[in-house]
Amino acid sequence: MLAYHEFAAAFPWFFPLGAALFGAIVGSFLNVCIYRIPAEKSIVTPGSHCACGQPIKWYDNIPVLSWFLLRGKARCCGRPYSFRYAFVELLTAALFLACWLLFPPAKALCGMIFVSVLISATFIDLDHMIIPDVFTIGAGLFGVLLSFLVPSLHGQQEGMYIVDSLRAGTASLEGLLIGSGLVLWIALLAELALKKEAMGFGDVKFVGMIGAFCGWKGAVFAIFGGAIVGTVWFALALLWQKVSGKKVGVSAPAESASAENPASEPAALGFGVHVPFGPMLAVAGLLYFLWFHRAVADYFATIAELL
Repeated sequence: MLAYHEFAAAFPWFFPLGAALFGAIVGSFLNVCIYRIPAEKSIVTPGSHCACGQPIKWYDNIPVLSWFLLRGKARCCGRPYSFRYAFVELLTAALFLACWLLFPPAKALCGMIFVSVLISATFIDLDHMIIPDVFTIGAGLFGVLLSFLVPSLHGQQEGMYIVDSLRAGTASLEGLLIGSGLVLWIALLAELALKKEAMGFGDVKFVGMIGAFCGWKGAVFAIFGGAIVGTVWFALALLWQKVSGKKVGVSAPAESASAENPASEPAALGFGVHVPFGPMLAVAGLLYFLWFHRAVADYFATIAELL
């Protein structure tokens, strides 16, 4: 550990740069997951290939850089491909860098896993209005396991390892159960009031996953913070739709849950139109994990003292 600190002091740029580059590489893999997992395709084989069927050469598959060098067009057939691929890679790189700069190494690595889950779930929910179980149940259980192994994930790092491990694991389980349970009750009550489904069960499990990594306070923050993020987004999108005259790309309130259903045109944004809530929850969960956890903890501590 002393060698690590000495190396980091001598070359302060090395590990942050490594975190960012690692994030860009992981972001490239997340693009594969975002496309293939909802389609129930293997994320291992075949290798990356163009829409025309040609395999993509390694030098055309460099994260972020390849998109700019090729000007957003495939070398093999000239087809344009979305900037979103480069954006996901840039976003992942930036958030991995933030994790490394804000936390000690062990918690930073856990944060990178959490960030990867949030990014994947966000873009899948935007595309298909679903969040696969691998990013909810699977990631939630993995978050509990990580909490036992890395107690600093829940701020437990001052006593005996076994005690800190049990405390962190308990905090993770509390977050998973309280987060998912609270959202489930909100969804059921909203369904009774509105006489229709107000929130998908994927969102319930997704908040539980956030709670596994952030504890019950993080789960509660994600619920109400996500509502605030959603309200701001809705207001801005509604304003843009009115000013520009263009429809915001959300799915119509049809039976199909897919936002990419070619049989249904995007509906004009308004009340009754289904919009994915997962991205809002992800943004709020990310804000809590990276920056707001101390302020939220102080807030709840103040309330506890008043009571």
